[in-house]
Amino acid sequence: MAEKAKFIEELNSRYQPKGDYIVLGKGMLDGEVVTEVDVTIPLKTVNRHGLIAGATGTGKTKTLQVFVEQLSHKGIPTLVMDIKGDLSGIAVEGEQNDKINERYAKTKLPYQPQAFPVELMTISAEKGLKLRATVTEFGPVLLSKILGLNDTQASIMSIVFKYADDKGLPLIDLDDLKKTLQYVTDNDAGKKELADNYGAISPASLGAILRSIVALEQQGATSFFGEPSFDVEDLLQTRGGKGVVNVLRVADIQNQPQLFSTFMLSLFAEIYMTFPEEGDSGKPKLVLFIDEAHLIFNEASKALLSQIETMVKLIRSKGVGIYFITQIPGDVPENVLAQLGLKIQHALRGFTAKDRKEIDKAVENYPITEYYDAGNLIQNLGIGEAFVTALDEKGIPTPLVQTYLISPESRMDVLTSDEIDDLVKASDLAEKYNQEVNKESAYEILAKRMETAAAAEQEVAQEKSTARQPKEEPGMFEQVLKSRAGRTFTTTLAREGAKFVLGMFGLKMKR
Repeated sequence: MAEKAKFIEELNSRYQPKGDYIVLGKGMLDGEVVTEVDVTIPLKTVNRHGLIAGATGTGKTKTLQVFVEQLSHKGIPTLVMDIKGDLSGIAVEGEQNDKINERYAKTKLPYQPQAFPVELMTISAEKGLKLRATVTEFGPVLLSKILGLNDTQASIMSIVFKYADDKGLPLIDLDDLKKTLQYVTDNDAGKKELADNYGAISPASLGAILRSIVALEQQGATSFFGEPSFDVEDLLQTRGGKGVVNVLRVADIQNQPQLFSTFMLSLFAEIYMTFPEEGDSGKPKLVLFIDEAHLIFNEASKALLSQIETMVKLIRSKGVGIYFITQIPGDVPENVLAQLGLKIQHALRGFTAKDRKEIDKAVENYPITEYYDAGNLIQNLGIGEAFVTALDEKGIPTPLVQTYLISPESRMDVLTSDEIDDLVKASDLAEKYNQEVNKESAYEILAKRMETAAAAEQEVAQEKSTARQPKEEPGMFEQVLKSRAGRTFTTTLAREGAKFVLGMFGLKMKR
């Protein structure tokens, strides 16, 4: 049996930072809670990113909730990807019960049920503030990657963007983009303008681009592209000294993976381009939590992994921390995992040979400890218990410590539909984002132009002859939209699954 006094002295020497910090729980030794040992995380190192891992039902979501609450107490705003819909309850104070009383009695810490300031956001049909971006803001490079275009098609997209810019055609939503493509595809004047100034474009390539746009629309992107654009500075709110918890409600992500990836990549790019360099500020400006991170990493392309690795490296300098929540550390690529300063590891189950390999791999990433048989204990951690290792204020990994985690102070359950409605209505940002703006843009301009040209042509034709004219064959644009391929694209996309989407993550920064 390890000496308790030595354990207390060693752990306290590494988990008592000089600067500000948050508390996750108490240390444990030989299965008992050691109240003399606070497991703390220095605010100075929170932007060094982290991982919360563990098998289903081991307490990951509650740990995430505690982490977010503690950051809010320190005036640090967060953005949480709420895929399972479990985190909206942060907006309502928790209820004291026997289990919570028992847990806090063991820690000898006070329990204060309370609510936290919350903004509910959405990029789909979920209730919440509507987050949007314009097609122009994405730019041709980012949009081409999201649409999965090849090099030739991406070049065409750049030409179309240049054409729209030169001709004063604002590209706000996907209708604007489709109308511009239609104009340079099926309209004689448009085709001539494009060919004379930018070169001829293959109709087959334009058709492929149109089909990709249709696919994106089938996942709900129609409502995402538009105005007003979301301002990332609105993620940095505080109220009453507490950081606002921005809950992005993406419970339908599995049905809309491409839309979700579209938003995530644009968000990262916008944060990096907008936020100034922070230097050594002493605490993060914003912390992002990505739940169910394996949905991003599974079957990811090399380009995607490279971009995530780069983003994790770069965004830290902006005062932003990124935390991945998943079942096993192996869900996160090694190059990314190596950059994560904080690791909170709940229990893993060694039911199969593969499971046991994952356990061995996880243990290898921990600092060596004389106090625990980590390989064995990791399979027997109780609910609400976890191994923790962080970075101290000097950036040195702290000793591995079995931690008895505190309970959330807010509700550990979802809000009701009425509560969600009330929260959205009370938001100061609701008026700013929930009223869609539909000003004149490329669609309206080109529609008028095409109507005028069509009317003029009809008048000329009537003057020349009253004879019946042969029925005009539908243009390529209409053929694409009415084709069986276009009608059945949703079925195809669902069958392809995450493999189709994840290949689109390898993006460069938007212009």
